[in-house]
Amino acid sequence: MVDTMEASQAKQARERAKPKVAAPDGRIVLAVDIGGSHLKAELSSGSERRSVVSGREMTAAKMVAALTDLTADWHYDVVAMGYPGAVVAHRPAADPFNLGPGWKGFDFEKALGKPVRVVNDALMQAIGSYEAGRMLFLGLGTGLGSAMIAENVCLPLELAHMPYKKATFEDYVGERGLEGRGKGRWRKSVFDVADRLAAALLPDYIVIGGGNVEKLKDLPLKCRRGSNENAFRGGFRVWLDDSLRL
Repeated sequence: MVDTMEASQAKQARERAKPKVAAPDGRIVLAVDIGGSHLKAELSSGSERRSVVSGREMTAAKMVAALTDLTADWHYDVVAMGYPGAVVAHRPAADPFNLGPGWKGFDFEKALGKPVRVVNDALMQAIGSYEAGRMLFLGLGTGLGSAMIAENVCLPLELAHMPYKKATFEDYVGERGLEGRGKGRWRKSVFDVADRLAAALLPDYIVIGGGNVEKLKDLPLKCRRGSNENAFRGGFRVWLDDSLRL
């Protein structure tokens, strides 16, 4: 029964991630997912997904150059970026630890010549996962991404470095916790962290996404399985869903 339910949830997640349509006024969104290993891009009009290697040598200026080359034959009107760090007023508030320098305060609109909305990468995936009500998003990857959407109000969170047991949430449920403590103990920590955050933040449901969600056989109570596909759906919704308040 559990396998059937999980298969159904996975199918529903894939179906939710499929729609790629232009806005009623014809605008096409370029959604960009900035990762520590790859930069990925896709159009709301239904393009293929393209990527280029990123890494610690990629500065903000180099990213713009790479993105310009990657999308040279694409037409788009606006850009949504998922950035791996804190964002203020649609600009990075600090340089990311896994990329090059020069990101803080970078003016992407001037560099790209298009309207640009930058949001935290966990928030972008959360927006793509959101259905209604109060949703907490937890992204299991290198660290712990987090965001909350409450009645369409989008709130980036920084829960990763909050104290937990002898270290932080990230130390237990991020990549370090998985590699250092083993999959079994890591899974128990994910359940405990999800339960504690549910008690503190009172979400209607929790979406667990990120690359390591695949390593969970079962899910904690009130939790749904997310998908990295939702990052691009979230990027499109940043511009096309007027009900959301960023």
